Amino acid sequence: VQLQASGGGLVQAGGSLRLSCAASGRIFRNYAMGWFRQAPGKDRDFVAAISWSGGNSVYADSVKGRFTISRDNANNMVYLQMNSLKPEDTAVYYCAVEKYLFGSGNGNLDRYDYWGQGTLVTVSS
Repeated sequence: VQLQASGGGLVQAGGSLRLSCAASGRIFRNYAMGWFRQAPGKDRDFVAAISWSGGNSVYADSVKGRFTISRDNANNMVYLQMNSLKPEDTAVYYCAVEKYLFGSGNGNLDRYDYWGQGTLVTVSS
């Protein structure tokens, strides 16, 4: 399984970015996907997850109403649209795929077994 995250960059507070994650090596459409982030010196935290079908999504409280996760199963892609960015959103963002078939989307890191390499998002004040 390979996951390739992209789309990070430098943006001013209040701006937007769209992260992309390309997946290969597993029947992508059968697995829930998640986005996590890790700020310098901090643990990796849950951001958002989406069910295998795309019909269900869950978000960390800190990003609800600002971030939207989506997926394109035909093209093995998952996205994270980030709006109204804040300096505290600065982190390396990782996409990950769940271990279990037909998951509904979950914020527990232990449920994910493959991770992308991360893409850096920097939000300036």
